[in-house]
Amino acid sequence: MRDFILELGKDFTFIDEEYKVQVGGEDYSIDLLFFHRGLQCLVAFELKIGKFKPEYVSKMDFYLEALDRQIKKEHENPSVGLILCASKNDEVVEYAMSRSMSPMLVSEYKLRLPDKKILREKLQEFINMPKSEE
Repeated sequence: MRDFILELGKDFTFIDEEYKVQVGGEDYSIDLLFFHRGLQCLVAFELKIGKFKPEYVSKMDFYLEALDRQIKKEHENPSVGLILCASKNDEVVEYAMSRSMSPMLVSEYKLRLPDKKILREKLQEFINMPKSEE
């Protein structure tokens, strides 16, 4: 997942996986932590193998607060969170996030490749792309 996120753009910088924050003498782990140079903020990713649950929002709020109080530099923007789940119900997500003030996104990920025909077409487009002159 880390490599996939790094491919989303050159502005993502990987910090750590299972990034530890300590609150009240207890350790907590953020699945993946990045810094986004363009947004000038920390980006926390929580990876869930099942469907979205409302309690994921409060957990992410907690992580973002810990990052902003303990890790974020003064000149940086508030931290952002992304929760990636195997599936989600849009209505449940809407209810869960309706009162949250934190910048957060919930999205689904797919565990299968696209249709072979589409994949072949995209690969062919890539192969036929004119090479950029550097």
